[in-house]
Amino acid sequence: MENHQEPDLELKSLGSFYGSEHYYRLMGGINATDGVHYIMENGYSWMVSDAAVILRMEPKVRGQDFVVVRLKLLPEGKAKVVYEDGNVNVLFEQSYDFTDAKKELELFFADEVIMLASEY
Repeated sequence: MENHQEPDLELKSLGSFYGSEHYYRLMGGINATDGVHYIMENGYSWMVSDAAVILRMEPKVRGQDFVVVRLKLLPEGKAKVVYEDGNVNVLFEQSYDFTDAKKELELFFADEVIMLASEY
């Protein structure tokens, strides 16, 4: 019998990630840190997977040296992921009509690595 643990959508251990010991390969040759792996294992893989696609495919985002990816929770279980250039200039936005996410997140993408802000 397999032991299935419920995901921690509140990401209670998020504050324990500073730097990374491992990289996890995502689609498009993007590497993810231990902290991003943690959020993926706890119900936010949709966000990271979508971010990897946007980082590689969206013309306004692709080729940027540095990108901030922000998950913003909206009323009625909706969400928005905003891609910025690091100077608060919005490059792209993606809306979601439903999410069970409980925590707003900020990820950084630089040098082919997507990471938590605390891991930068």
